[in-house]
Amino acid sequence: MSATAHREPEAPQQPGGAGVVARAATAIEGFAVQTPLHPNARLSELVGARVLLKREDLQPVRSYKIRGAVNLIRGLSEQERAQGVVCASAGNHAQGVALACAELGVKARIYLPRNTPRQKRDRVAALGGEYVRLILHGDTYDDASKAAVLDASRTGATLAPAFDDPRVIAGQGTVTREILQELGHAPDILLVPVGGGGLLAGALLALAEAPAEFGADKCRVIAVEPVGAASLQGALDAGGPLDLGEIDTFADGTAVRKVGDHPFEIIRDAGVEVATVETGAICQEMLRLYQVDGIIAEPSGAMAMADLDRRGIEPDATVVAMLSGGNNDVSRYAEVIERALVHEGRKHYFLVDFPQEPGALRRFLQDILGPDDDITFFEYVKRNNREFGPALVGVELGDPASYDALLGRAEESPLVVEPLPPDSPMLRYLV
Repeated sequence: MSATAHREPEAPQQPGGAGVVARAATAIEGFAVQTPLHPNARLSELVGARVLLKREDLQPVRSYKIRGAVNLIRGLSEQERAQGVVCASAGNHAQGVALACAELGVKARIYLPRNTPRQKRDRVAALGGEYVRLILHGDTYDDASKAAVLDASRTGATLAPAFDDPRVIAGQGTVTREILQELGHAPDILLVPVGGGGLLAGALLALAEAPAEFGADKCRVIAVEPVGAASLQGALDAGGPLDLGEIDTFADGTAVRKVGDHPFEIIRDAGVEVATVETGAICQEMLRLYQVDGIIAEPSGAMAMADLDRRGIEPDATVVAMLSGGNNDVSRYAEVIERALVHEGRKHYFLVDFPQEPGALRRFLQDILGPDDDITFFEYVKRNNREFGPALVGVELGDPASYDALLGRAEESPLVVEPLPPDSPMLRYLV
């Protein structure tokens, strides 16, 4: 076993008895580490409360997913290990499965969506070595999951779900168990990112296992999911898990069309609050974590902290947010910056009909742009008219509050200037 994977955690006070999460905590010892609970001054000042981050990005596989994967695989019989394991993942669960399989000598076939960031794919391959075979299939986690289910039914291999399995849920519950251990009580607010619901369901199990003196029944649990893949909110509205159809895959770790059946059974009647966050807000938080706190977080990892000031947090409350993963491909930061600027109203795009004559662009610069505004993108869309040439123009404002004034100057100008909304298909393909 590798030294990194087997750093033994300390033996702190135990928050509960021999429940499923407590047993999982024993099973994962030597594989997952007990991650720190770090106070965050920036977020604490923002909301006037004590905000702590549960740093699951510091796991050997840089996410909490190692916990559930190890708990499942360590519980397999010798015959099941001999038949191998099959799983589907957006990347983080695959790393947990790969590490566990390599350490325990179990063969695995891992299905990943084709849009899985290369950083995650390379990491899975490195962790699994000769024991793991990667198979790219489909465009979303759900596509890969269907292929993995068919593989397991055809070959007799054990299916290791990313979230829809009681053993995985119990393993993920050890995150919250450690929070209770370190605090010695339940936090006032616990913010949990949600994709398929395994981490959230595990958190609820851990709170249920906690002794009465921990005050877990008074903990306000807030589930945070991306607005473009709100599978939990959809399930709660419908009374059961349902397929959302098309989803936004930017936050790939939580881009799940359908919340898991097993997690939903635990979550449904637990009184959990659900909040959705825009992609741009996630990107803003990723940048703040990196630039202010020196933390590299993937989109889903930053999700629990995004828009924290909109959660109605009481002053002096103890708030724990789960930073669930740090597997972010550095090549994505250009897109992260772009989406953050658009979200905060600093970046805007326009279709401008420029007359094909000298000085047209100069008029746009002088008559419409403000003194602190800058053109950051300029591309002719087509040139089939001798008199006019439409161009897609990206403008970064010196002050987001100056946007209305810019629109006013554009209306007074002889140039035809059409603002494009952030979700315009043209921007999706050209920017």
